[in-house]
Amino acid sequence: MTAGMAGPVRVNDTLTGGLRELEPREDRRIGIYACGPTVYAPIHVGNARPYVVFSLFKRFLERIGCDVTLVVNVTDVNDKIYAAAAEKGVPSTELANEMTELYLEETGRLGLGRPDAEPKASETIDAIVELIAALVDSGHAYTTGGDVYFRVGSFEGYGKLSNRALEDMDQGEDDVPGRTAVKENPHDFALWKASKPGEDTSWPSPWGQGRPGWHIECSAMAEQILGLDFEVHGGGSDLVFPHHENEIAQTEAARGKPLARIWMHNGMVQFANEKMSKSVGNIRSLGAALDELGPEALVMYFVSGHYRQPIAFTDAALDQARANVERVRDLARRLDPEGPEPGWMDAYGERFFDELADDFNTPAALAELFSLVGEANRRLDGGERFGAGALSEMLWALGLERLLEPEDEAPDEEALRLLDEREAARRDRDFAAADRTRDELRARGWEVRDTPDGPRLVRAG
Repeated sequence: MTAGMAGPVRVNDTLTGGLRELEPREDRRIGIYACGPTVYAPIHVGNARPYVVFSLFKRFLERIGCDVTLVVNVTDVNDKIYAAAAEKGVPSTELANEMTELYLEETGRLGLGRPDAEPKASETIDAIVELIAALVDSGHAYTTGGDVYFRVGSFEGYGKLSNRALEDMDQGEDDVPGRTAVKENPHDFALWKASKPGEDTSWPSPWGQGRPGWHIECSAMAEQILGLDFEVHGGGSDLVFPHHENEIAQTEAARGKPLARIWMHNGMVQFANEKMSKSVGNIRSLGAALDELGPEALVMYFVSGHYRQPIAFTDAALDQARANVERVRDLARRLDPEGPEPGWMDAYGERFFDELADDFNTPAALAELFSLVGEANRRLDGGERFGAGALSEMLWALGLERLLEPEDEAPDEEALRLLDEREAARRDRDFAAADRTRDELRARGWEVRDTPDGPRLVRAG
């Protein structure tokens, strides 16, 4: 695909193991499905990475003239939700709804807009049941004890995404005590699970009362909204197996067509070389990260690393993101909104978008942006005056357009007093008091931004 200032758009395809050109359908339409969170707890920074990657990928494609539909699902029916709800002593639907609202609120604070569709598994049951029935009717799935399993041995291409040997494909589905279902083969995976004691949410089906397995949800939601053979299916690299491997198998077995053309995976966010994970406990919640950094610095942190590679969540990386944000803000303060459009910026813009067209290389694009910042400052030092020009399009593509907005209003005396209280509490390591003061500031419409020059207050977005 070629458009505007960008050359052919190529992205890495996990299925083929190399770069592939992205080819839109008629009218330059592109469908992207990215796997969203399982809502049993507040999401962490690692969960936010695919949300940022695919939101920005959509922005880039729209900038070069494509009509993009981005779908990010919410898994609100899952074993983890049942377990977390039981531990809290609340209904599973109550917990799922609460965590879904929190997820929407916190990702909204990133300032990247919403996906075009955000389907929930609980609202897609009819399509899920129909897809499972097609697999049962064709012999690719079987029923036992009210459960339905996919017959892995019936699908010849199983393993083509993850390139694993069959003996290395543990589905991670230990038999649940009290469940009567027995798999024909340990590699088979659940499509439908019969209700069992303690599960307070279920739906009728041809196989009895129950609820869907994890993998079938995404196949049904993606097909329902984007159809088959859409352009890009994305998600974290930890989903390659078993989740995406199973999506491919069940959709192709049922429909005889591919689910998606390109499988695009982002690397993990890491603490000390270990994947950020709720189960491990090494997490920083998205809300806490936004409170500490603000949306611009957090997005700057994400785009500083290539989407395919792991990215370290370290103080050094976050400090660099803050410094990069302030460098752009410093330039924005010097630009003249009434000044002429600087044509010399266009060459930087062309190289910037060419880097994004080459496997969505945001670090290389960011380097072009800061080369522009350096030249702009030199020209301003020499007495030139000009507006933002191509810089505005570059920042928009990275989700950082707010860095060009006018400075926030000055905080009032009470807000400054609360800020001083927060900093005193942090110095005393009284983090509960610091959090309470932060919440009071937010109630008054202020957010704290920690910058290299110390904390400052900005109006909450």
